[in-house]
Amino acid sequence: MARATALPTMRDAKRPEGSIAEQEESPLVWSSRWSLTTRILAVNILAVAMLAGGFYYLDTYRSRLVDTRIEVMKDQLAMLDAALEAARPDQRQRLVDEFAATTESRLRFYDSSGKRSFDSFETGPQTYTLRDPDLQAWQRDAARAMDRGIDWIVGAPSYPDFLEPMVDTAAAWPEVVEAQRSGDVAIRFRYAPERTPLLSAARVVDLETPQTVLMTLNARDITRTVRAERFRLAIVVSVVLMTSVLLSLFLARTIVRPLRRLARAAVRVRLGRAREVVVPRLPSRRDEIGTLARALSDMTQALRERIDAGEHFAADVTHELKNPIASVRSAIEGLGRVQTDEQRAQLLAIADEDVRRLDRLVSDISEASRVDAQLSRTLFEPVDVGMMIESMLAGRAARAEQRSGQPRIAFARPRKDTTTVMGDGHRLERAIDNVIDNAISFSPEDGLVCIAATRLGDEVHIRIDDDGPGIDPDQRDAIFRRFHSERPAGEAFGRHSGLGLAIARTIIEGHAGTIAARDREDGKRGASLLITLPARPDRENHTETG
Repeated sequence: MARATALPTMRDAKRPEGSIAEQEESPLVWSSRWSLTTRILAVNILAVAMLAGGFYYLDTYRSRLVDTRIEVMKDQLAMLDAALEAARPDQRQRLVDEFAATTESRLRFYDSSGKRSFDSFETGPQTYTLRDPDLQAWQRDAARAMDRGIDWIVGAPSYPDFLEPMVDTAAAWPEVVEAQRSGDVAIRFRYAPERTPLLSAARVVDLETPQTVLMTLNARDITRTVRAERFRLAIVVSVVLMTSVLLSLFLARTIVRPLRRLARAAVRVRLGRAREVVVPRLPSRRDEIGTLARALSDMTQALRERIDAGEHFAADVTHELKNPIASVRSAIEGLGRVQTDEQRAQLLAIADEDVRRLDRLVSDISEASRVDAQLSRTLFEPVDVGMMIESMLAGRAARAEQRSGQPRIAFARPRKDTTTVMGDGHRLERAIDNVIDNAISFSPEDGLVCIAATRLGDEVHIRIDDDGPGIDPDQRDAIFRRFHSERPAGEAFGRHSGLGLAIARTIIEGHAGTIAARDREDGKRGASLLITLPARPDRENHTETG
């Protein structure tokens, strides 16, 4: 395993159980039961709902229009008061009629006794008409219903309906009574029968005798303006809502559908009902879902290869164990039939050799089965490969493994720290030792095994050459398979388990490296095995050293 995989594993192993999931994912409780489609729709519709908040602004806009109109009415009454005071008595009626026509309002005057003394609707044309809603088309009813609904939603203040008094006196108008009492302008807002604003303002004017003028105005234009703006806003909100829903469904479709395909494929892999489950890779997608799909596909393929390798390994182990077990059984059964001590000693020697062979085989099988799992939990450290090989060879010399008649070993030692890699020193030593053992076993007596460790760019190369017969090109990958049985001529049967190079390749690949067989670079007879490992990244690059 590469260090990028090993390091997080070691850190995660030290955390309390469950802490990894808590740190990596903190699901929202309120949405834990919602599907992705529902969540996407909810988020986008919420954005549209915020846009619909423009209706609150329109209510404020209407209030400002009403306030502006009221202020205008106050100014108009003040101007009317000044104009009446300056005009001659015979000009006042014409002045009032013209004022009412210009402002499209109705003017009524009440004397100090409360009796109506003048009405512009009686002396001139009616400037507005209160319409009966029962006589209007259904579209107006729908508009009024919409007005009431929006007013209720935005919490608009409620105003009373306008009713023309049966007896038109000053006492019938609260604003007139208030103006007479306070001496200031009094304002009232009411709804006309067709639900349009009816504004009224009362003011005391000084003529020959004090009188109170009541100005009423049906501000139908305010309703038309607000309804037009609401209609435009409703169209915008409807279009945005429809677009948002369609885009949300499209987005949910592009997200949820591939996730469902991946989930179904993962379930089939888990159930194991289909041997060759195809996990969609979604090559056309370059987003996170495409990355997830390809990662799941690669993971499934790696899992399938791991299962296949395990099955093949179990079959190979069974096959390899049967031969020595059968030999031991045969030797034990023969002990009861032999007559001489010499024959009995031969059978015991055979049984002893087979037991030793079984012991080596079981040890190598155990090592091969656990090396990959152990590497995934190992914290890699800097390892100087040159120093490690030198120590290995010194240990071999101390154990007198280079006895007479065995190949010699030559090592071109590199400078210190030029061949440093990140890895597990014990495992790397085992892998290189297995390759050296393989080279020694194929080399002739008094041959030479050459070892070199160099750094080239961002890689460390370890080359092991022997003087053996070499390796056929079609066998250069097969020699790294478990229980590969091609052995040098004359070697005693069962001396090697056939797992040495397989274990070496597993260790090297676990360090993100490669191992390959090739011809010797010097053109001599023999084989050359090249191990390539990533160099330690925080060191200055070096070239070949002797």
